[in-house]
Amino acid sequence: MDGIRYPEMFSPKCFKEALEYKPQPGDVFIDIYPKCGSTWMQNVALYIFRKGKELGNPLESLRAAPFIDMLGMEGINSMPRPGAFKTHLPFSHMSHSPEAKYIFVARNPKDCCVSFFHHARNHPGFGYWDGEFDDFFELFIAGELEYNDYFDHLLDWYSHRSDPNVFYTRFEDMKKDMTSVVLKLSKFLGQEYLDAIEKDNNVLNNILQYSSFDHMNKKLSDVHNMQKRDKFIGPVLEGRKHCIEFAASLNPPEELPELQFFRKGIVGDWRNHFSPDQNERLNRKMLEKMKGTELLQWYPIE
Repeated sequence: MDGIRYPEMFSPKCFKEALEYKPQPGDVFIDIYPKCGSTWMQNVALYIFRKGKELGNPLESLRAAPFIDMLGMEGINSMPRPGAFKTHLPFSHMSHSPEAKYIFVARNPKDCCVSFFHHARNHPGFGYWDGEFDDFFELFIAGELEYNDYFDHLLDWYSHRSDPNVFYTRFEDMKKDMTSVVLKLSKFLGQEYLDAIEKDNNVLNNILQYSSFDHMNKKLSDVHNMQKRDKFIGPVLEGRKHCIEFAASLNPPEELPELQFFRKGIVGDWRNHFSPDQNERLNRKMLEKMKGTELLQWYPIE
């Protein structure tokens, strides 16, 4: 749609609504290429807005931090404000407003490739449960996956990294020093959120705890696993219902393992998957696409 490959399991109506949405004053968008930390950052922003107060029911995250590509206007309209929408749309395919704010996260393309492979293989809605990494790698390096080419998406946002209404960080920085990322993001989202942290250290501790890999894996995995089951628990949004019914229509194997939406969340897992030839080929593409940018300092060729 509009030149963007999107997951077939998504409702075309909802995806079109996300593409056509015009930002309103105060809107916040988390716009990150798939498997580069979008759900993680979604959770961080959610708890900054909530000033460290835990959701009573993890299923409410579907409304409190909606993935608008999947949920469309129903997700946008039902989100409590203030809040942040998650999307994977490239910068060039979004409407923009100086009165809205945008967050993007970069991740090493090699780790992104591996994480995307496991996500596609484990989620029945992709129909890739028997897919092999070597085949997926070819799709990744050719830019023929959902949301198109990783490098085009990254460079699209990279050129706007200094815009006053854009916040950017790296997945690797979030792993290394999440406290610093939370403080900077809180200031970006509004002084009141930084003030809340400075007045009560428990606010920061809670944001860090509820955004930790272990906590998200425990609390949110079931939320995302619901999308692969033929039943509805929590808010039955049209886009979510479409995903669940589409995945069921593919008749996935009964022995398909539980969806590992939060699989490892580590840096450097690509070394366990890439062959020397694959590493060399992706290195060449990195040099070609990132030439003349700071990105080669972020992700040196290895």
